[in-house]
Amino acid sequence: SLLQLKLWNKYRVSNIPSLIFIDASTGKVVCRNGLLVIRDDPEGLEFPWGPKPFSEVVAGPLLRNNGQTLDSSALEGSHVGVYFSAHWCPPCRSLTRVLVESYRKIKEAGQKFEILFVSADRSEDSFKQYFSEMPWVAVPYADEARRSRLNRLYGIQGIPTLIVLDSKGEVITRQGRVEVLNDVECREFPWHPKPVLELTDSNAVQLNEGPCLVLFVDSEDDGESEAAKQLIQPIAEKIIAKYKAKEEEA
Repeated sequence: SLLQLKLWNKYRVSNIPSLIFIDASTGKVVCRNGLLVIRDDPEGLEFPWGPKPFSEVVAGPLLRNNGQTLDSSALEGSHVGVYFSAHWCPPCRSLTRVLVESYRKIKEAGQKFEILFVSADRSEDSFKQYFSEMPWVAVPYADEARRSRLNRLYGIQGIPTLIVLDSKGEVITRQGRVEVLNDVECREFPWHPKPVLELTDSNAVQLNEGPCLVLFVDSEDDGESEAAKQLIQPIAEKIIAKYKAKEEEA
């Protein structure tokens, strides 16, 4: 029915089963990853399962691949890329290669940036092998509860996923993977979402994120695509501002 379709679209459900918790008084989403919640907290001790700040969920020791540990408080004041990935997944491995270069460029440009690897590897050994290629920090593989809480916090539905946070731990973009692949020189870092994008192979994934307006223009005529952008940019900005005022995702 139409109502069912509206609910699927509203909550951007892309696979089933999917369990989403909502605050009935405000209608706001409390938690997207309800299935993980009931698996991790069968007794309901953490109810009502609302979103916690990143600093609280990540709290604890982090690893470097040389065996050094540091406290998660070291991330404070930096932009952070939370990187959900695993060695068994080929798209993850190819993204990691690009990300290592991006990380180096951003640091060399003097930006405060750290990446936090949250592993979905199937064993400690494959985690260690994969992490040995990474110049950033990771949640210890043995700390399954913390890895799971981070998955829950961001409603991760597939890997690789790169969530980019600002220095206060607020989400700038969930589309870090697309941004890194589209902006190899990292000129747009930290990749605040643009109201209007040119549709490409790598960012087409965003068509699954919610309602989209796709405008077809004659690509041979340079002036036409620029004119089209000028036309829809203010409309897109107005829509984004409206959702931001309601503290909802556009």
